[in-house]
Amino acid sequence: MNISIGNDHAGVELKNTIILLLESQGHKLTNHGTNDSSSVDYPDFGHPVAEDVKSGRSEIGIVICGSGNGINMTVNKHKGIRSALCWNEELAELARLHNNANVLALPARFISEELALKCVSRFISTSFEGGRHENRVKKIDQNF
Repeated sequence: MNISIGNDHAGVELKNTIILLLESQGHKLTNHGTNDSSSVDYPDFGHPVAEDVKSGRSEIGIVICGSGNGINMTVNKHKGIRSALCWNEELAELARLHNNANVLALPARFISEELALKCVSRFISTSFEGGRHENRVKKIDQNF
């Protein structure tokens, strides 16, 4: 699977751990994140991930910032992106199963490394259920 990943300064360590896991499983990663802890602006690293997913260069994206909120809001500004802020495995699974989420947002300062890896694994291994959820997901991209 092609996966795009982006992070700000708060997510460097978590991103590196996730990359190790995913590459060991044979996934191809595009790293749009910063690689040091100097303060940066999360939108600069979230927008390229959203563009990769939107264009089809990546099947899914993973974005990380301190709370997960800012980078999640950033990528969700892109039409066709459905990013879900998740802090446990069940949320990660339901985001894919019911919402057809194509980006996983993680809160680096509020989740353990072990739990984050479980969220990532659950997210990438779950497929959209479709059915009764299909029409709801189509309504997300409405222009107002």
